[in-house]
Amino acid sequence: MYTEFRSQLLAGAGTSAAGQSARMAVLAGDGATGVQVSCVVPGLNEAANLRVLVPALRACLEQWCASWEIIVVDDGSTDDTAELMAQWSAVEGIRYVQLSRNFGKEAALTAGLEAADGDAVICLDADMQHPPELIGDMLAAWRNGADMVYAVRRQRDDEPWFKRVGARAFYRLLSTARGVEVPPHAGDFRLMDRRVVEALVALPERTRFMKGLYAWVGFKSQAVPYTPQARRHGASHFSAWKLFRLACDGLTAFTTWPLRLVSLIGVLFALLSLSYGGYLVADYLISGNAVSGWTTIVTALLFFAGINLISLGVVGEYVARIFDEVKGRPLFIARQRRGRAKRAAKARSQ
Repeated sequence: MYTEFRSQLLAGAGTSAAGQSARMAVLAGDGATGVQVSCVVPGLNEAANLRVLVPALRACLEQWCASWEIIVVDDGSTDDTAELMAQWSAVEGIRYVQLSRNFGKEAALTAGLEAADGDAVICLDADMQHPPELIGDMLAAWRNGADMVYAVRRQRDDEPWFKRVGARAFYRLLSTARGVEVPPHAGDFRLMDRRVVEALVALPERTRFMKGLYAWVGFKSQAVPYTPQARRHGASHFSAWKLFRLACDGLTAFTTWPLRLVSLIGVLFALLSLSYGGYLVADYLISGNAVSGWTTIVTALLFFAGINLISLGVVGEYVARIFDEVKGRPLFIARQRRGRAKRAAKARSQ
C-alpha cells in the first residue's frame, strides 16, 4: 500500500538542480497549489500572544513570498481569541479554524495541517517562543532540497532540572523504536514540504504523537539551531500530568519495550522463585529447618500482587490505545472556518 500525493510540481524536488529550481519557482510566485507558504499556529487561550504574533508573522511572510496564509487553530479557547480572530480573519492571508472543544495540541496541529494549502507548511506555537525570523532560514534550507527543516534548541537551561532529566530519559527510551529516530530538543517548530504534510495527514491513527510521526514518515531532514524566546504573556498549558500522558502516548505508539519489560520481569521473578523454593526444600531436607511463618508468606504475596497489577497496567495502556483506534471517532471537530489565503496575482486570475 502506498500514499499518492496530489502535489506534483515538487514531487521530484530534492538535492538536484531541477528540484531546487522548482522550489525557487514556488517562492517566486508559481506554487503548485497557488499558496507558497502556510503557517499553522495552534493555541489555547493565547489571545494576548496572538495580538503580537500574527502581525509579526505577517510582516515576515510579506518579505519572503508573494502568496501565503496564517492558519490559527483555536483549540477550544475560553478567552477572547474568537473575537480577535473574527477581526483578523477579514484580512487577506489570515485564516481561522475554531475547534468545537479542547481536543489537545496534537489534534489541533493535525487540523491545521489538513487546512493548509501551501507548498511549504510551517508549524509554530502561539506563545511567541518560536521566533518568526527563523522562518527565513527554514525556507532557505527547503529551497536547497530539504523536505523537512526542524528547529533544535541550543540549550534547555531555562527549564526545571526534572523536566530536562525527564526529556532526556524519554528521548533515550523512544530511540529504541526501530526505524524512528526522534531528534532530541526538537519540537513542533518546523517547516515541511507538501509531500511530508500529505503523508502525515494520510496516517489513520487516532492517538497521535506528532514528534514521532514527523520522524516516522521519513524524508530528507535538516536541523536549524535556535534559542527560544521568553513567553510573552501567560503560562504554559502543559502541566506535569499532561506531559506524562504525552510521554505515555509516545512510548505506546512507537515502542513495545514496556510489554517486553513486563515479560522479562515475569521470567526473572519466576527464576528467583524457583531458586528460592529449591533452596528451602534442600535446607529442610538437609538441616530440618522449617520455613518461617506467615509474615514472610504475606509479604511475598503482596509483593507479587503489586508486580501483577503493574503488569496489568502496562498491558491496559496498550489495550486502551487499541480501544481508541477501533472506535474510529474523528480526531477533531471544527466549529467554524474563516478567512482566505493571500494568493499571488497569477493564481487569483486562474
